[in-house]
Amino acid sequence: MIPAYIALGSNLGNPLAQLQRAAGALDKLPGTRLAACSPLYRSAAVGPGEQPDYLNAVVRLDTDLQPLALLDALQAIEAAQGREREVRWGARTLDLDLLLYGAQRIDEPRLTVPHPRMTQRAFVLYPLAAVAGANLLLPNGEELGKLLATCPPEGLQRTTLSLRETPGSTARASDRRQAPGNGPDAGDKGH
Repeated sequence: MIPAYIALGSNLGNPLAQLQRAAGALDKLPGTRLAACSPLYRSAAVGPGEQPDYLNAVVRLDTDLQPLALLDALQAIEAAQGREREVRWGARTLDLDLLLYGAQRIDEPRLTVPHPRMTQRAFVLYPLAAVAGANLLLPNGEELGKLLATCPPEGLQRTTLSLRETPGSTARASDRRQAPGNGPDAGDKGH
C-alpha cells in the first residue's frame, strides 16, 4: 500500500459535518485504509470576495489505488457532497486535495503531486505535520519541518474538533478554538 496524504477543507454547509462525512467516505474507498487524521484547524478563506472561515485537516490514507483513480475517487466524494466548481478558490462545501502520493512526483494534465501550492499554505502544512511529523521528507528531499519554519501559522487556529464522528461532534466549530501549538498532540489516529 502507498501512503497518500489528502488535505480536506470546507467553509459551507456545516463544515464539520462535511469533513467528517468525507473522512468516512475516504475510509470506505476500495483498497484503502484511513490511517491517521490531523486535528481540525480554522483558517481565513483564501479567495475572492467575503467568505466564511474554513475548517481544514489532513488525513493519511494507505491505498492500493493508482494516483488518477484516487483523484477520481476524491472528486466523486466532493461531487456527492455538493461541490460546485464555478469560481476558482471560491467558497465550497468540500475540497479534497491529493498532497503527496508516496515519494512520487506526478505531472499529469489533471494531477500534480506534490500539490503545487502546499508549501505556501499554513492550513496545509500544520495539519500535515500533525499527521506525518516534521521529519517527513517530501519527494524533492526537503524536510517538512523546514517548510514549517518559513510558513508561520498566522491566522491559523487549532481546534478541539475531531474528524471522527461522535455524538454531538457536529456542534458549531466556532465554539471550540485554540492556538495552533496548543491542545492535544498528534491528532486522531485511525479508526
